[in-house]
Amino acid sequence: MESAEIRRRWLSFFEERGHAVVPSASLIADDPTLLLVNAGMVPFKPYFLGETKPPAPRATSVQKCVRTPDIEEVGKTTRHGTFFQMCGNFSFGDYFKEGAIKYAWELLTSSVADGGYGLEPEKLWITVYLDDDEAETIWREKIGVPAERIQRLGKKDNFWSMGVPGPCGPCSEINYDRGPEFGVEGGPAVNDERYVEIWNLVFMQYERGAGDGKEDFPILGDLPSKNIDTGLGLERLAMILQGVQNMYETDTLRVVMDKATELTGVQYGAAQSTDVSMRVVADHIRTSVMLIGDGVTPGNEGRGYVLRRIMRRAIRNMRLMGATGPVVRDLVDVVINTMGQQYPELVTDRSRIETVALAEEAAFLKAVKGGTNILDTAVTETKAAGGTVLSGDKAFLLHDTWGFPIDLTLEMAAEQGLSVDEPGFRRLMQEQRDRAKADAKAKKTGHADMSAYREIADGSGATEFTGYATTQGESTVVGLLVNGVSAPAASEGDEVEVVLDRTPFYAEGGGQLADQGRIKLDSGAVIVVRDVQQPVPGVSVHKGSVQVGEVTVGASAYAAIDVSRRRAIARAHSATHLTHQALRDALGPTAAQAGSENSPGRFRFDFGSPNAVPGTVLTDVEQKINDVLSRELDVTAEIMSIDEAKKQGAIAEFGEKYGERVRVVTIGDFSKELCGGTHVGNTAQLGLVKLLGESSIGSGVRRVEALVGVDAYNFLAKEHTVVAQLQELVKGRPEELPEKIASMLGKLKDAEKEIDKFRAEKVLQAAAGLAAGAQDIRGVALVVGSVPDGTGADDLRKLVLDVRGRIPGDRPAVVALFTTANDRPLTVIATNEAARERGLKAGDLVRTAAKTLGGGGGGKPDVAQGGGQNPAAVPDAIAAVERLVVETV
Repeated sequence: MESAEIRRRWLSFFEERGHAVVPSASLIADDPTLLLVNAGMVPFKPYFLGETKPPAPRATSVQKCVRTPDIEEVGKTTRHGTFFQMCGNFSFGDYFKEGAIKYAWELLTSSVADGGYGLEPEKLWITVYLDDDEAETIWREKIGVPAERIQRLGKKDNFWSMGVPGPCGPCSEINYDRGPEFGVEGGPAVNDERYVEIWNLVFMQYERGAGDGKEDFPILGDLPSKNIDTGLGLERLAMILQGVQNMYETDTLRVVMDKATELTGVQYGAAQSTDVSMRVVADHIRTSVMLIGDGVTPGNEGRGYVLRRIMRRAIRNMRLMGATGPVVRDLVDVVINTMGQQYPELVTDRSRIETVALAEEAAFLKAVKGGTNILDTAVTETKAAGGTVLSGDKAFLLHDTWGFPIDLTLEMAAEQGLSVDEPGFRRLMQEQRDRAKADAKAKKTGHADMSAYREIADGSGATEFTGYATTQGESTVVGLLVNGVSAPAASEGDEVEVVLDRTPFYAEGGGQLADQGRIKLDSGAVIVVRDVQQPVPGVSVHKGSVQVGEVTVGASAYAAIDVSRRRAIARAHSATHLTHQALRDALGPTAAQAGSENSPGRFRFDFGSPNAVPGTVLTDVEQKINDVLSRELDVTAEIMSIDEAKKQGAIAEFGEKYGERVRVVTIGDFSKELCGGTHVGNTAQLGLVKLLGESSIGSGVRRVEALVGVDAYNFLAKEHTVVAQLQELVKGRPEELPEKIASMLGKLKDAEKEIDKFRAEKVLQAAAGLAAGAQDIRGVALVVGSVPDGTGADDLRKLVLDVRGRIPGDRPAVVALFTTANDRPLTVIATNEAARERGLKAGDLVRTAAKTLGGGGGGKPDVAQGGGQNPAAVPDAIAAVERLVVETV
C-alpha cells in the first residue's frame, strides 16, 4: 500500500466517523518556543491548553513534522529521520478511552477491501500505563486482546505531558511484531526493534504541576473535560504494509535513493559508508523540499539555518559518492513527483521550490571553495602554534559564515592530522540557538510566564479588536502584569502589561507593527503604550509604562491609538500588497512573499527570486504601483470561508496561520490577499510610493525597501536638492549629469592609474640596490628590510620577486621585505630553489614573521605573504626572520 493511500484511508475513516478533517498546518510553527512543527498535535495545542475553542469536538489530520535534534545520526541508523508525517485523531471533551481504542483497532485490523489496513490482530501487542486498569480492561474485554499481549509500562514510556504544567495523562501504545528475524520474543517491554510502535493513544485526563523530566512532576487533579490525542507514524506503518526492512526502503524515500544511484553509480547495500550517504541524501532532500514548499528559505539563523544545513549535508554526501556536477534539480523533481500525490501544492509550486534549491546548491559549491581556503589557513596557524586541535570558534566560523557542516570540517581537518574541538563548537552552536529562541519568545511574552496570560484568557476570554472601525473607545482592564507577574495594581513609573476586554490597538502580526498610544483610566491614571503583542491566541497585551496615577484590575478605561502612526502604517501595508502583486506580474508566481515589515511611512517586502531584479524591471514595478494609486481604487475587507477565499484567488500571507473564516483584503481589480492588518480606504490615500532598491537577504530571497506618502515625498525632495547642487558643481542640466559625472570619474581613475604606475616604478627602482646589499649568511644571500610605508601588497610582491631574480640562481637567496599600509604591517618573502634545497621555505619564514606582527599568513615554499596588527613590531619581525635563517643553515 503506497503512502498516499495510507494517508487517504486515514482521513476517510475518521471523516466517516464524524471528525472534521483539518489540513496539515505549515511546518513553520506558530509558537515562539518552536522553530518548526515537530509533532502532530502542535497545531491543536491551543485547544488542549484551553486558549482557543476547537472548531469541532472531533478532528483528524495528517500533519507534516520536522525534528532535527539528532540530525547527525540521520543515515547512520535506519531509525533516524528529519521529516515524517503524523496521522492523528483528536477528541475535545467528546469520546474518551473506549472510543479511541475501538477506532484504532477497527482501522488497523479491518480488511483492505473494507477500507482498513489489514493487519493481523495476533501480531499486535498493547502497552498501557502501570495503573491504568480502565484501558487494560477495554483492550482485554471489549477488543479481545489476550492478557499475555498486554504489557504495563511506567511513566517514562506510557505517560504523556507537554513538559510544562498543564494537561497530561496515560498512554496506550499499539506495537507490531515484525517476527523473530528482528530479535527475541517477549513483547515491546523486551525488544522495541522487533515490536515496533505504530500508534500512540494519549488519554488527557489529568492536570500536572511543575517538575523536571518525564517523571518528576505532581498530578494536581482531574481535567474538567477529558481529551484524546493520538498519533500514528505514517512512515512506520508504510514500512510494515510495504514489507520492507526500514523507512528508507518505503516508496517515498526509496525513489530518491534510486535517483541518487542513477546520478552516482553507487548501489544501495553495496557498502556501509555509501549506505549512510544514500540515507542522508534521501531524508534531507525530502525534508528540504517540504520546508521550501512551506516558505522556508536557506539562511544563517532559525529555520533558514536548519534548511541550509540539511541541504548542504545532502549535497556533500552526493559528492562523497562521486557526483561531480549539479544534482539537486533531479533529486528535487523526484521528491515533488512522489510527495505531490499527498501535497498537490508541491507540484503547483515546483518552479519556486526548484529555484530556491538550485540557488542554494550553487551557493554551497561556491562556499566550499572559499571555506576550504579559510580552513587551510586555520590548519596552518594551528600547526604553526604547535597545536593538534582546531579550535571550536574556527569550526563555528566555518559553519556559521561558510555553511560548512561540522562533519565536513572534521573530515578535512583529520586529513591534515588535526582533530576539532567539538564540545567548543557545539557550545557556540547551542548559545546561538538559545539566543534565537529567547529573542523570538521575548518579543511575544516579554519574558513573562505564559501561564499568567492563560489565566487572564481563561477568566476574561479573547480581546475584542475594534480597530478596524475605530481608533479609540471605552474598555475595562481585565488583566495586569508588572515585571512579568500578575498584579492587582501598578503605580506611576511601573513597566506594565495590560489586557483590556476590547481594544482599538492592533497587535503586531502579519508583518504589521503594533499600534502605539495611551490608555486613560477613570481615576486619571495614564498608561503610555509602546507595543502590543498576542502571546496567546486572541489575547492582546499592551506593553508600556504608567505615566500618572495608579492602575487597577477592573478599572474602566479609554483606549486611544496614535492615529497618525496608524495611518502611516496602514499606507505602508496597502503599498506592500500592491508591491507584491506588481512583482508577481513582472516576475511570475515564484516572486512569492517570504516576509515583510510595515512600519510608519516605509515598508520592506521579501520575495523569492534566484537573481537580482534588474533596475529597469524595478522601475516598471514602481511605475505600475503609482499608476494604481492614480486610479483611486477602493480598498475593501470581507470575511469569508478559507475555501471561498482560495476560489477567488486570494494570496495567503507568508507564515500566517488561518482558521476556517478569513479576512480578505481587496484593492480594486488589482490585488486580493488574506490579511488581518489595517489598510487605507482608497489607493489615492497612499499619495506616492518610492522603491529605494532591492538586495539579497539569503539564497533565493530578495528584499525591496520602500517609502510611502510624505516619507516618499521628503525623500524625492532631498534628491531634488542634491541634483540641484550637482547641477551647480558641474554646470549642466539634470539630464546631462550622468554623462558629465561619468567623464569626471573616468579622468580621476586615469589619474589614479598614473599615480599607481609612478609609485610602482619608484619602488622597483630600489630592486638593484637591495640585491647588491644582500647579507651573506653562511653562503645564503639574505635581503631583509623595510620599504616606504604605503606600498601596496601587489607592488611589494613585485619588488620581492624582482630582487630575487637579480641574485644568481646558483646562490641560495632569501628576500624578505616589510611595509605598513593602512596602519597594518605587511610582509612578502621569497626564496629561490637553491635556498629551498637548504631548508629555507617562504611559508615557514612568513609564519614566523607574521606571528611576531600579531597576525598570520601562509603561501607556497617559493613565495608567501603575511600580515599583522602591530606596525611597531616590524623591526622585531625582521630580526626573527634573520634568526630563523641563521638557525636553518
